[in-house]
Amino acid sequence: MSRSLNPTIAALLAGVLFGAGLVLSGMTDPAVVLGFLDVGAWRPDLLLVMVGAIAVHLASYRLMRHRSSPLLRDVFHLPTAADLDRPLVAGAVVFGVGWGLVGICPGPGLVGMAANGSTLLFVAALVVGMALHDRTWLGAWARGRPRRAAH
Repeated sequence: MSRSLNPTIAALLAGVLFGAGLVLSGMTDPAVVLGFLDVGAWRPDLLLVMVGAIAVHLASYRLMRHRSSPLLRDVFHLPTAADLDRPLVAGAVVFGVGWGLVGICPGPGLVGMAANGSTLLFVAALVVGMALHDRTWLGAWARGRPRRAAH
C-alpha cells in the first residue's frame, strides 16, 4: 500500500501538535495538576482538558472503526483484555503516584523543559529511571515475559 506521508514525519507532527496542546491548555504547569488534586483549592482545568481529550478520542475511534487500516500502516494494533497484566497495572500505579506527587508526567515534562527549562531535573530523573529499569530485576523480568503477537 502506498503511503504519501513518512511515518516518522507524521509522528513528529503529532508530537508537535500534542506539545502545542499541552502548552495551550496549561498542562506544562505542575500547579495545574496539583490544583486538580487539591481538595481544599480544587481547580477544574485538568478535568476540562481530560473531557476534551476523551471527546476527541471517541470521535476518532468511531471514525477508525470504519476503516480497514490506519493511514500510515497496514493493520491496526488494538489492545485486548489479555494485554492488561501486572506490569501494566504496576506501571500505571507508579506513574499516577509520581504524577500526583510532583504534578508532571513525561509529555508535559519534555515540553516544559523546552519551554522554560524548569522541568530539567524531572527529565533527568526520568532518563535515569528508564536506564535503571533496564538494568534491574524488573527490566529482566519484563524482558523475560513472552511477547504477544500484533493485534
